[in-house]
Amino acid sequence: MDAKRPCGDDDATLVSAVVPTRDRAAMVVRALASALAQTHVAIEVIVVDDGSTDDTPAALAAIVDPRLRVLRHEPGRGVSAARNRGLAEARGAYLALLDSDDEWLPEKTARQLAFMRRQDLAISQTQEVWMRGGRRVNPGQVHGKPDGFFFEQALGRCLVSPSTVMFTREFWEELGGFDESLPACEDYDLWLRTLIRHPVGLLDELLAVRHGGRPDQLSAIYVGQDLFRIRSMAGLLGRGDLTPWHKDCIKKELRRKALCYAKGCLKRDKPEEAARVLAVAEKAAGGKLF
Repeated sequence: MDAKRPCGDDDATLVSAVVPTRDRAAMVVRALASALAQTHVAIEVIVVDDGSTDDTPAALAAIVDPRLRVLRHEPGRGVSAARNRGLAEARGAYLALLDSDDEWLPEKTARQLAFMRRQDLAISQTQEVWMRGGRRVNPGQVHGKPDGFFFEQALGRCLVSPSTVMFTREFWEELGGFDESLPACEDYDLWLRTLIRHPVGLLDELLAVRHGGRPDQLSAIYVGQDLFRIRSMAGLLGRGDLTPWHKDCIKKELRRKALCYAKGCLKRDKPEEAARVLAVAEKAAGGKLF
């Protein structure tokens, strides 16, 4: 059987899990253990080490499992490049993402694969347990995950969690990968490109665990993340496959985010940066945005 072609037997369908990591020795071991413990046995796990300087290489070398592959990456190229490298090396008909600080529950792969087959989906996500500082927390109502086409909602905030996502190889080849020029919000950008063409199915079951609240996460490192969302939306407006409705939605949110970002710049006495971002947004929108 060709592992790259979906088949009718879920148990025999190879799923590739891609785990990017850097300097997270203990956490990546936990993440990999959860992926290798899946009840769906036809799985390969590809971890891409983005130039770790801690004990990560030794921790990975200590895991002996033929389903695990470890790829060394040029240091500091970032999570987008690491994910793209792992996905390019993947052999599965279905591909899944797992951040190195998160983990999967044992039935995640099996249940999500069956769900996608039943619904004939190219991409889906699951619900997740949120942990912060070792304690379970309840996500706010604004973080609720929609089902289907929710492009307009996704412009406001990222509504798809990487560690819960699974998609087909054909989907990935169509989308073209994460934008490696974005140091953060690369997932926000990918999900917007997705929702122009595909619905994102929701398997309404808690099948992953999301660990947050640490200073090494991108959300903490890059505080002004709306800048990268502005860049993403500006790039989207250059696409040739947008409907007038898509363009109107993007321009409305681009205007809101650019004004908010510029206001913050002025408060920090950075008028040049405020003017630059407003000019970028107006140019992308073809003028008359403000």
